[in-house]
Amino acid sequence: MNFSWSQVSARRLARHHLSAPAEGLPLAEVVRRMGSTHAQVMSAAELGLGLRSKGATRQSVREALWQERSLVKTFGPRGTVHLLPAEDLPVWLGALSALPSATAATPEMRMPAEQVEAVIAAIGEALDGQELTVDELDAEVVARTGPWAGDLVMPAFQGWWPRWRQVISVAAHRGVLAFGAGRGRKVTYVNPRIEPAPADSSLEQVATWFLHAFGPATPERFAHFMNAPKPLGRAVFDRLDLEAVTVEGRPAVVARGDLWVPDEPPSGVLLLPYFDYYSYAVGNDKELLHPGPAAERVMGKNFQTLIVDGVVAGLWHQKRSGSRLAVTVEALTAVDLDLLEEQVIRVGEIMEARPTLTLGPVTVGGHA
Repeated sequence: MNFSWSQVSARRLARHHLSAPAEGLPLAEVVRRMGSTHAQVMSAAELGLGLRSKGATRQSVREALWQERSLVKTFGPRGTVHLLPAEDLPVWLGALSALPSATAATPEMRMPAEQVEAVIAAIGEALDGQELTVDELDAEVVARTGPWAGDLVMPAFQGWWPRWRQVISVAAHRGVLAFGAGRGRKVTYVNPRIEPAPADSSLEQVATWFLHAFGPATPERFAHFMNAPKPLGRAVFDRLDLEAVTVEGRPAVVARGDLWVPDEPPSGVLLLPYFDYYSYAVGNDKELLHPGPAAERVMGKNFQTLIVDGVVAGLWHQKRSGSRLAVTVEALTAVDLDLLEEQVIRVGEIMEARPTLTLGPVTVGGHA
């Protein structure tokens, strides 16, 4: 079967619950269906999930995280912060802990295997039954390992971080560290005490979730998503029951029999937040998702995106002041203003603010 890009867009919008927000579905199930959600910017995760769940607000996401505990905030694919379903965490950790660890950027930062293991053990012990800030964890790890763990060798924001912190995401993938609810503006960590599931079956399950959310896709695209070597992506796909297809004539795969596409082409107007996974694209997908002027203005620049009929049609920015939310939209193609205003209202509902809309250029840089 040859999928058109229009069919792929419509399929992904539906599976990400963007063409029709989910009703009565737990947020954890929404996250599962969209293949996890990026949460490096927490407000972006709240907005992205709110757009996918009818009536949800940022408070709904916080309740799922800190009261229901149906979602977990931790280090996910590519070592970046994600929200993952608590029920799926052993599988995710089994897949992530099976991937090769990144090599330290400089010789001064490098840690031999025994030091890595010592730090992971120290993190698990320090967080057992406690919720600590990163500064408190600094002291605990150094006390349990040695002064070498506190050497300031990691370049950071206007300063340096201690050596041990490069192992934080590895500790998360081993199941001994996740984010806590926070203490004021300070980030906190806890020990979820999760045993990672077996590696091979976990990688296969994560690849299956990935194909449901992002397919048709390629093993190389899955490898990019996981920050894994391309041969590993191909090896995982080789173990799955897949069906060869094409997208605009280029080879891809889906799970066997998963050829469904919506009856209608992609339509509607969306204001997607930073790092939203509908906008995730690799290779030829980037050009298909960013047609015309969007390729130069938006592609690869970490802007919040205006989506019209399934493709990037502009960018937008929000600035909060108390209960007010000023939304600026820079449209690069024609956009239905009634639909755009409806979307702005919905963004305000999710973020629990009173929005205003301005049409015009976005003058700040990406991720601002």
